[in-house]
Amino acid sequence: MKQILSELNQAKLEMLVNKKLIKNTRNNQELHALERRYLSNEKRNAEIVKGSAEVKISSVEITANNLQEALYFCHYKWLNKQKDFFYIEERIDHRKATFYHDELIDDQLIEIFNGSEGNQSLVEVSDHDLREKEEFSYDRLAAVQYAERWWNDENPKYKNFDVNCTNFVSQCLHAGNAKMRGYPNRSNGWWMQNNNWSFSWSVANAMTSFLKNSKIGLHAERVTDAEQLKPGDVICYDFQGDGRFDHTTFVVAKDPENMPLVNAQTYNSRMRYWAYEDSSAYTPNIKYAFFRILDDTSSK
Repeated sequence: MKQILSELNQAKLEMLVNKKLIKNTRNNQELHALERRYLSNEKRNAEIVKGSAEVKISSVEITANNLQEALYFCHYKWLNKQKDFFYIEERIDHRKATFYHDELIDDQLIEIFNGSEGNQSLVEVSDHDLREKEEFSYDRLAAVQYAERWWNDENPKYKNFDVNCTNFVSQCLHAGNAKMRGYPNRSNGWWMQNNNWSFSWSVANAMTSFLKNSKIGLHAERVTDAEQLKPGDVICYDFQGDGRFDHTTFVVAKDPENMPLVNAQTYNSRMRYWAYEDSSAYTPNIKYAFFRILDDTSSK
């Protein structure tokens, strides 16, 4: 079973490494995502030199129809080359495979965007609990170091969720010296403490609202282009383009064309190209919100 799954996922990598675009006639979101990745690499003058796919099966159950359903994750690694710049990109996919008499009949990505709190969007931004002259000094290096350490792990100091993207970004910002405020009102401020948390800390749409409206303490400027961001900044994603943001990522590096590479959780990713064109959640209607975190103690 593990060998079959390893060969399947390695074949996906080989499509990109060998630059062999699969002409797919079925409505397969994952293959379309791979095709978009291929085309994105072409536009960026980037290539995948080599890759690996490591499979780990977490559980196997036998259904009433004598089918075997295996839950597993696959850890992908790509060595990317863009001009003279080499970097390793990583991603963890949580997947479910179905076997019948040891024959693989289905393999799917487990969709885990839009968690139980995904519809919470109301957030108040109150600055009354901060001293008017309190300055926010953002340590971008510490925030990026945190993102690199924890992109594929859970920090036991925080509550973690199945849909953990915004919580992860909040942790990165907090590691960069951003101060919590608003406790205990979950619709106010930005905080996590005493096994409770604000919506802005843990929900993508609420974080987007908070970053747009906060004026002191942790605050940001919304910019128009991804290239205006730098390591330590935040990108929010509205995959459907319906005005409700579904996902957040944290900028950790820039590529040779000055475009962001991001770390994220939920679908744990490291050094991923910011546009997410290779995500199965991507749609042509996608909208982005680019936030440059502002520091009161230095120039913008």
